[in-house]
Amino acid sequence: MLSLLDRRTLSPPIFLRLAPTPAGTPGAEAPAKALSVSLAIPTQRRPEGLAIAVRSIFRQTGLDLSKLELVIVDNDQVPSAESMARRLAAEAPFPVRYVHEPAPGVANARNAALAAAKGELIAFIDDDEEAGPGWLAALIETQARYDADAVFGPVQGRAPPHIKRHRLYLEQFFSREGPAETGIIAHYYGCGDSLVRRAALPHPTKAFAPERNQSGGEDDLLFGQMSQAGARFAWAHEALVYEDPVPERLTLDYTLARAFAYGQGPSYSCVSADPPDWAGAGRWMAIGLAQTAIFAPVAALQWIIGAPHRAFALDRAVRSLGKVFFGGPFKRHFYGQPS
Repeated sequence: MLSLLDRRTLSPPIFLRLAPTPAGTPGAEAPAKALSVSLAIPTQRRPEGLAIAVRSIFRQTGLDLSKLELVIVDNDQVPSAESMARRLAAEAPFPVRYVHEPAPGVANARNAALAAAKGELIAFIDDDEEAGPGWLAALIETQARYDADAVFGPVQGRAPPHIKRHRLYLEQFFSREGPAETGIIAHYYGCGDSLVRRAALPHPTKAFAPERNQSGGEDDLLFGQMSQAGARFAWAHEALVYEDPVPERLTLDYTLARAFAYGQGPSYSCVSADPPDWAGAGRWMAIGLAQTAIFAPVAALQWIIGAPHRAFALDRAVRSLGKVFFGGPFKRHFYGQPS
């Protein structure tokens, strides 16, 4: 189901249910004017976070708003974000598209955004993030300056005031740090806070691998494929977003499980390649064993003595183990669970 909310043409805002109409028949849609940038926000049962993220986009400065659109992808089995999308569209300075993608999974949601988006550049932000006012302008400027296929920006994690224990670790875990200056980079980051050129994607609407729906890492897989194809990546130092994780994620149980999954990434990518890179997987497993031998004793000692920043060492040990134990019974599922 695809719905369109257009603040410029609908007052009061309503939903237009779009049904396919054969081209050249009465009532067929005229080709839409090309948009420069589509902003994409996947969401699942986070109405408050969605509102914060979307309204931060409405406050963007240094842009021609007539060349923007927003795509909200509701990845709940029922269209639970529809009413919030309606309210936000009433405030929007540019068109807002609402897509209900009931098939659970983060890759499904991102692919649905690509299918609905009309822009040649796609900017991604998550429903637990809040963009600074110059966020999008910095991404666009960097992309144009360096002719980049993908641009990434910094993320600053924020924990509410009542979180005291392991606060520094938790905020850093949900942060993304990069170079101190804007410029070309040789590696890539995650999809949240990024700008991607559609023409550089391996597929214009199905770029994210469905096999990563539950585990995540669909963005790492995509950017890895783009890197192998010769894509140019850039870092926009001024494109800052803040991340406010939901309370259930601000625990060591969650972050260490994610750290283990992050550690699995290199080894799993090698064995899932076509053809599988068994030598690469063996190399990453050997690295993981060596790192575990270093970080596990350090983490154990720090935990015994109650070192204030002991969670950092434990995180490193868990990531090391992830390189050794991956796939099969060790595969972690964080997304794509039915509601």
